[in-house]
Amino acid sequence: MNGSLAQARELLTAVKSGLGNESSAEVVVCPSFVYLCEVAQLIGDTKISLGAQNVSDQESGAFTGEISLPMLKDVGCQYVITGHSERRSLYGETDADVARKVIAVSSAGLTPIVCVGELLEERESGSTEAVIAKQLDVLLNNAQGLEALQAAVIAYEPVWAIGTGKTATPEQAQAVHAFIRERIAGCDVALADKIQILYGGSVKAANALELFANPDIDGGLIGGASLSAEEFVAICNSAIAA
Repeated sequence: MNGSLAQARELLTAVKSGLGNESSAEVVVCPSFVYLCEVAQLIGDTKISLGAQNVSDQESGAFTGEISLPMLKDVGCQYVITGHSERRSLYGETDADVARKVIAVSSAGLTPIVCVGELLEERESGSTEAVIAKQLDVLLNNAQGLEALQAAVIAYEPVWAIGTGKTATPEQAQAVHAFIRERIAGCDVALADKIQILYGGSVKAANALELFANPDIDGGLIGGASLSAEEFVAICNSAIAA
């Protein structure tokens, strides 16, 4: 929840200029709800895709303050972030809540970006894999959930490395990404091979290339660094180089 309309315009204009029309990077921008229409117009016919930061799992009805999938489709969204660590920690979204959203997003023909990740105390207690498995299994062990993952993107967010100044090493990030892929392969080998798994733990221009060079890290879910066009474009270029 950062910035203003003027800043959103300035940022996206600079990103478009920095990437150019020939960039092979697959780029999705997910602005605040109130700026979606404006950003959609700015994106125009570029290769950049539009996504939302959250959504309701209800299609319509008396849910004041919520945003539905038909609304997001109406303004041109193609992606929706689901289960972001802040939605889980600050707003109490459970694994079951996230699963319902993932299924709803996929059923509506949009691509869910499914966030998973562990807290610092879970990492330090050695329960990272157990936490990630629990977050994934609510989808993998459900026929609708497994079907929804066919069109999904996974984003690994080590919660302890977001906005804390701490950063997972490339080796730590790769280990969890490999575990995620292996967990998915236990249910669907073809899905595990094709699904994109992004890293979302304080990716910056300075560490992006080293992270993206790992075999199971397919890109990044960029947080604070996305507020700087120069940083964001450099990260996109690192994804291409990797």
